Amino acid sequence: MRLAVALLFILTLAAPAGAQQDAKPVLEFTFDEAQAIPGQMLSLRMTVLVPTYMPKPPVWPALEMPNVLVRLPERSTNPTSRQVGDETWAGVTRIYRISPMVPGRFAIPPQEIVVTYADPETNKPVSAHLTTQPLSFSGITPEGTEGLNPFIAADALDLTQEIDGDPETMKPGSSVTRTVTATVRGVSPMFLPRLLPATAIEGLAAYPDEPVVIEKETRDEIGGTRTERVTLMAESGGSGEAPPVSLGWYNLRTKQVETASLDGFAVSVDAPPARRGEPLDWRAIGIIGFGAVFVFAVLAWILRIAVPPLVRAVRDRYAEWLASERWAYSVLRGVVAGRRFADLYPALDDWAQKVPGPDPRRHPALKDALVWLGAARYGAKEVGNTASAWKAIAAALPDARRASRKVASRASALPALNPDAELMGGE
Repeated sequence: MRLAVALLFILTLAAPAGAQQDAKPVLEFTFDEAQAIPGQMLSLRMTVLVPTYMPKPPVWPALEMPNVLVRLPERSTNPTSRQVGDETWAGVTRIYRISPMVPGRFAIPPQEIVVTYADPETNKPVSAHLTTQPLSFSGITPEGTEGLNPFIAADALDLTQEIDGDPETMKPGSSVTRTVTATVRGVSPMFLPRLLPATAIEGLAAYPDEPVVIEKETRDEIGGTRTERVTLMAESGGSGEAPPVSLGWYNLRTKQVETASLDGFAVSVDAPPARRGEPLDWRAIGIIGFGAVFVFAVLAWILRIAVPPLVRAVRDRYAEWLASERWAYSVLRGVVAGRRFADLYPALDDWAQKVPGPDPRRHPALKDALVWLGAARYGAKEVGNTASAWKAIAAALPDARRASRKVASRASALPALNPDAELMGGE
């Protein structure tokens, strides 16, 4: 099938040569074949022509769609020229190679090409948007290839393998590397499937590498290689067979279905076999699981009943601690140790209210130390530094506390007639 847009040429031939300034760019679209075997390339040629010249290359479409392989061959884009009437038009030709990847019918919708050329009248760059024709083609499979899955068609396909190491004299810790390479001509190696089947041999662990695909393309042919590698690592005693490799394909030259194959090989590890685990007792597992669920449910119920009272008890205990004389005394000691004068009297008053006994602030040693601190801070004369006063307060606090508690303990047994007399030292 050949599709060509040549309306501009007809109009140009019919018009006077002086009407070149009215000419617009034109697109020629050539697609000779509309069906191909999956993997085989169809050739699409697009040519853009302008009446003057193009200061920069056209912006070509990608033509991409699912299950369709689009390639640009070597030197896919080339300059060209064409005689139109008495004028020579400049142009650019691009060649696409398009291949269906699976059987079926495909339709690529119209695409846009942006062309920049010199205006015939002003010679300034102007842009034009050309639209390609819709492109339809089919992927077909020859008769007798129904059993090929996946379907591969090529001019040639070869399999080779390399084995690095001795697979029959392995010991724990040793390894063997198997490398399989498929080489194709007449089709992209992207169409090749996975080559190495899974390897499961007792006593060995398989570590496959990522496949390496290398595509090679010339103006006349496409091809390449797909390489897969797996490393077999010996872990314990065992033996088995690395599986063979086979790949069915359709030969485009002989029109026959052929099979490329590689032999497997024996693998043996000279070591005691790995100990097998005892079979699982699902009945016991079920009983244990049911018991665990039951215990969890009972614990959840107990926690639901016991946790709220426990939280309240802890909260009440903490509140009692904050309201206790011990807490107030520890706060006061911290204020004195930090020598925070602004917090001293609030902390002292709070502690005095909670002491079980006479007011500790009236203890002679504590009272004198407080007076000393005030004089050291605000006195008109130098009566001593504040550091010594703070030390005196710190030393007096335990005595004042002890004296108040002593009076309180005696008062609990027999109320005193004058409870402040002993604290004040007989005043």
